[in-house]
Amino acid sequence: MTEPHAPALASHLDDGVLRLRLNRPELHNAFDAGLITQLTRELEGAGANPNVRVVVLEGAGASFSAGADLNWMRGMAAAGEAENREDALALARLMRTLDELPRPTLARVHGAAFGGGVGLVACCDIAIGVPEAKFGLTESKLGLLPAVISPYVIAAIGPREARRWFATAEIFDAAAARDIGLLHQVVEADALDAAVQRQIDLLLKAGPLAAATAKQLVSRVAAHADRDRLDADNAALIARLRVSAEGQEGLSAFLEKRAPAWVPAR
Repeated sequence: MTEPHAPALASHLDDGVLRLRLNRPELHNAFDAGLITQLTRELEGAGANPNVRVVVLEGAGASFSAGADLNWMRGMAAAGEAENREDALALARLMRTLDELPRPTLARVHGAAFGGGVGLVACCDIAIGVPEAKFGLTESKLGLLPAVISPYVIAAIGPREARRWFATAEIFDAAAARDIGLLHQVVEADALDAAVQRQIDLLLKAGPLAAATAKQLVSRVAAHADRDRLDADNAALIARLRVSAEGQEGLSAFLEKRAPAWVPAR
């Protein structure tokens, strides 16, 4: 159980790795307006902090995140349309901030990930879970839809899969989540931390600028219809990276058979 005044979000930065832990275990890390605001602020700070190289998102207790807090939902059900719109826009800001964060992000998933919890997983660049993890886009059972998180979930699992899970609200397991692209890897619970650490180590060996820019490149290429403009933009990007301090250091380190300066000393 969380202490009465324990923060709903715990953060810890060590050796370039920022761990953000949803810290409402008694509520399976369900989020409300306060947690959404806190997590958004932490992510915005991480994006502006040059000391942050990797962000890990995880949950305390038995679950990753069970989605929306029932009391919060009850309050929003009694509110007007304008207030509900503003509330939904706050969640949209959180998801977009996580999706576009200029740092590599990694979801460490165990237990339940429902509704908005699935959105958080979909927004992360890398997602690793345990076989016992359960997932669900359960909004249609309430006569609702996962509208705010839909751009990120659809990007992760594709339109055809999204049609099924959005409509049925069916709960699915980690193996299915991996098959449809929501998870990258499924490992046993006692191997979860090691699997997460392996990805962290790989990310810390990558150039910070390159790692931070990777998702921007993928998003731009995926959305670009003008192939001539795409070729020009990509040529400009690689040229800019090659002459940057990071690119010069990376090439020099490779030619000199040494680790680049950004790789942490062990």
